[in-house]
Amino acid sequence: MIFASFPLEDAEGAVLAHSHRTPNRVLKKGTVLDQAAIAALQAAGKTEIIAARFEPGDVPENEAAARLAAAIAAPRISAGRANTGRANLHADSAGLFIVDPAHLARLNRLDESLTLATLADNTVVAPGDMLATIKIIPFAVPGTVLVQAESLARAEGPPFALHPFRKLKVGLVLSELPGLKESVLAGTIEATEARIHALGSTMLPARRCPHTTQAIAAALREMLEEGADLLLVAGASATVDRRDVGPAGVVAAGGRIVHFGMPVDPGNLICTCDLEGRPTLVLPGCARSPKLNGIDWVLRRLFAGLPVDADALAAMGLGGLLKDTDARPLPRAKAAGKPEAPAPAPAPKSTIAAVVLAAGKSTRMAPFNKLLVTDKAGKPMIARTVDNVLSSGARPVIIVTGHHAEEIKAALAGRPVTYIASPNYEAGLSESLKAGIAAVPPEARAAIVCLGDMPLVTGRIIDRLLAAHDADEGRLIAVPTHQGQLGNPILWDRRFFPDLLAMTGDGGGGRRIIRENAEQVAEIEVNDDAVLRDFDTPESLATLPPRLRPPDVA
Repeated sequence: MIFASFPLEDAEGAVLAHSHRTPNRVLKKGTVLDQAAIAALQAAGKTEIIAARFEPGDVPENEAAARLAAAIAAPRISAGRANTGRANLHADSAGLFIVDPAHLARLNRLDESLTLATLADNTVVAPGDMLATIKIIPFAVPGTVLVQAESLARAEGPPFALHPFRKLKVGLVLSELPGLKESVLAGTIEATEARIHALGSTMLPARRCPHTTQAIAAALREMLEEGADLLLVAGASATVDRRDVGPAGVVAAGGRIVHFGMPVDPGNLICTCDLEGRPTLVLPGCARSPKLNGIDWVLRRLFAGLPVDADALAAMGLGGLLKDTDARPLPRAKAAGKPEAPAPAPAPKSTIAAVVLAAGKSTRMAPFNKLLVTDKAGKPMIARTVDNVLSSGARPVIIVTGHHAEEIKAALAGRPVTYIASPNYEAGLSESLKAGIAAVPPEARAAIVCLGDMPLVTGRIIDRLLAAHDADEGRLIAVPTHQGQLGNPILWDRRFFPDLLAMTGDGGGGRRIIRENAEQVAEIEVNDDAVLRDFDTPESLATLPPRLRPPDVA
């Protein structure tokens, strides 16, 4: 193809490179110039024009696009009519769109004149969705280039495929432990049903059983007898090993473990199994959440009839970091001429707040306030505790005051903290806790409750608790432990704030909440007993490290 500026008298048969407005008509880019078009350009004062002239063997853009579309044709994918050098391909059915990136790249590297763009690999599509577009860059391509592209496409097959979703009957086994909330089970069933229905299939009534190997095995066998094509196990407790209760239940039912774990987060702790030819999944904790996670990727492949073996799981690592990402829709509304919606204001950054309880009357330390007792360096205990909290990633830091409030504020002068008064602090620790929780800002997804008389709890320990919190994985409460004993501080997901705000008395209800939600508790073992030690009596001060003891305590 020759691309140049041609005198108008020599331009007949050339293809116009740019649109031109003449007194009586508009000549659009791509117009093949005839005598009438040339006359119109001359009337507009033009003497020459930028255009393209085909050479022997050149294939015009629309023909080239149509031929390439025919060469890469795949079942259940249809090509539309080529126009302006473009041919679009659409889905004929719902399913999973799979792309071979290496094959696609080889086609796109053949020549700059030929381009093929597709949706992302492993995309769920509906009938009529655009899957790919072929665009011929120039007005024509050499026939030899097009033949090479057709030969490559036919030799290797299409660079993509659409796998329709099969209609499967799904069985869900829910194991239970004492204290497991009914709302947790209901939420798991609801989220699972939504996933299955979105893929065009149905669920058998969920079967509940004790969280034991034999009970899970028996429930799976019953699901098989009911005709389940796909089996799911949602354990009351997260699976941490292929020998754990859930996977062991599949083996006891006569199945085998295919692979434990996957490089997708959330979703790492999935266990893929096979039971008499039926795919069987022991679900991770994030399956309780309706948010996109690894279970969605696995289910899509299973419903599309694709293998979920070790190789398939390993490949999911690319793009497998799903946390804190938003799915970005294609800009079809704008393309269809609809007004573009204003950009939403950025949401406040999600945080984990710290609530430090410093309101108590310190009756066991009378006549002193334990929080104001100074160490050998003259630093009050409350200042030592708050400085440790400030060295962690928890923000904001909220100090709950009551008894000796002004002295507490003076001890913490200059520190970046927020104060909230507990008007009923004398009624017990729960009143101070409620005041602090009520002050947690709405953008905080959780709060870690720290006791003002625990100066040995370091910022590093607090950061371990912050890192343990993961609502998608079902880790909603984080508790430090030492040699099996539960300690403080305790981190609470926002969904437990109503329970905390309903507490009364000395705050012992917190342990009750932990017992009732054991499956959502992450226990973080620490090497020393700092998380067990508070200092609320004169005798206890002598057990502080020497540098933290008051000057008059040996």
